[in-house]
Amino acid sequence: MTAPSLLRDRVLPILTVIFAILVVWHLFVVYLNAPFVRDQAARANETITFGQVVERTFAQERPVLPAPHQIFAELWDTTVNKAVTSKRSLVYHAWITLSTTLLGFVIGTVLGILLAVGIVHNRAMDRSLMPWVIASQTIPILAIAPMVIVVLNSVGISGILPKALISTYLSFFPIVVGMVKGLRSPDTILLDLMHTYHASPGQTFWKLRWPASMPYLFTSLKVAIAISLLGAIVAELPTGAVAGLGARLLSGSYYGQTIQIWAALFMAAGLAAVLVTLVGIAHSRVLARMGAKP
Repeated sequence: MTAPSLLRDRVLPILTVIFAILVVWHLFVVYLNAPFVRDQAARANETITFGQVVERTFAQERPVLPAPHQIFAELWDTTVNKAVTSKRSLVYHAWITLSTTLLGFVIGTVLGILLAVGIVHNRAMDRSLMPWVIASQTIPILAIAPMVIVVLNSVGISGILPKALISTYLSFFPIVVGMVKGLRSPDTILLDLMHTYHASPGQTFWKLRWPASMPYLFTSLKVAIAISLLGAIVAELPTGAVAGLGARLLSGSYYGQTIQIWAALFMAAGLAAVLVTLVGIAHSRVLARMGAKP
């Protein structure tokens, strides 16, 4: 058997996938942007070679599909070259969206845990509430977001809270499902042992069910934090928001600024990756403190 290698087993496969994506991306840049280049040349009665077509497809101001270097140039310009307080800064817009995301995530986490505890300990809630929890996720978020925001605004609730509730709506579901599974994960023999020790329901919960549910909880939190970010971005679209990553996507679509749209998408993806990584770090540290083996 060959010894495990970080470069061969982890780094090289990732680099190979990234390289393949970049190759396919560049091919589509040429394919999708070439018609506009040819149309411009025809209007100018200009004969251009294939090499010139390829060159111009990577330098269009408003391409159908931006080239990777155009997106990264836009990211650099809107994160490094702009002050973070400027409304042209992606850092500013990312912070607005992050605030909504975290508030919705916290509310969704608390709500999800409370519902899961109730479902596990109350048979009536299990039979009556769980089907509605599942059914709630069949409603398209794009349909419910405008209604929630308009209704809350009509009763005087505005600002970050209505948008955060959209994040809550999306994020509480994986936490409910994961925690129900986790709280029910202890073996029957362990539950019988707690009964033998005359443990109260509260002691059984805190000393057995809650520790056993931690791996399930943090796995659900990774899903919830990412989907909470998605909910925050979607919630910014129907409100006509002037700040946030959703607002950047909206303004980019209005004015045909595809490079701006893709830069905002990359920023959102990077923000989601950071948030999921932070939850993963917390997961590892909590389990280590509980004595779990790596």
